[in-house]
Amino acid sequence: MKASEFRSKDVAGLEKEVADLLKAHFGLRMQKATQQLSNHSQLGKTRRDIARAKTVLAQKKKEAAK
Repeated sequence: MKASEFRSKDVAGLEKEVADLLKAHFGLRMQKATQQLSNHSQLGKTRRDIARAKTVLAQKKKEAAK
């Protein structure tokens, strides 16, 4: 997902998206541990999406505080 897609969401939507991404990342880690993960690049993509979402969320919270 692109940062512009995250910026179009509100704070509650971003928090839900971060929670969903964290659950997905946990599932991928468990698949990797049990050697069921076929596409290992998904781990990195999910981790980067989490970072993007958290960054946009922090920016929106900072804007709201001003």
